[in-house]
Amino acid sequence: MPGDDEHKTALEARKLTCVRGGRSLFSSLSFKVERGHALILRGPNGSGKTSLLRIIAGFLTPDEGHFCWGGVEGKAAVSALQENIHLIGHLTALKPILSVAENVALWAALHGGNGQTTEALHAMGLVELAELPVQFLSEGQKRRTALARLMAFQKPIWLLDEPLAGLDAASADRLMEAITGHLSNGGIAVIATHQLLQMDAALQSELRIGGRP
Repeated sequence: MPGDDEHKTALEARKLTCVRGGRSLFSSLSFKVERGHALILRGPNGSGKTSLLRIIAGFLTPDEGHFCWGGVEGKAAVSALQENIHLIGHLTALKPILSVAENVALWAALHGGNGQTTEALHAMGLVELAELPVQFLSEGQKRRTALARLMAFQKPIWLLDEPLAGLDAASADRLMEAITGHLSNGGIAVIATHQLLQMDAALQSELRIGGRP
């Protein structure tokens, strides 16, 4: 049985409802993700996977329901979650005129620390591109730079929206290694994806949003 501390660091959602543009994306959605595990969000385009990630991150407010995290729930949990989350969405949100290394270091600084820029660049195979301005990168290289920020300054919860999009096989392997390492260190990942993830089945569970089961 998990100890008290493990229960306190589980990410739990209770009866979440999200309505966008007058249309219900999901209702009474509940889940619990223990540390060291990943929740894989499945569902057709427009089913609300991205909206759910943004709700967890605190960028959207659910129409109903609440979260539990760190022994607190409701608004207190939302505030606590925001301090413990990295969200990497469809947009890379990189500064074009800054170098790869500067973008990663800036992300770490914005989260309150100097970070581990070199280690992050190694993790995503970006060392040789470190001094190159982002505006000269390919789309795949930009995606790798965005994902490298996950490793630059550690947060307990990773929220990833189609993280394998635009990655070649080698880069996808690097990312999955990083995610597995994050979980092995007690982290949590919530991943919206249409793709099959090469991850130990014991470390993941699936949640289908919208559409038919």
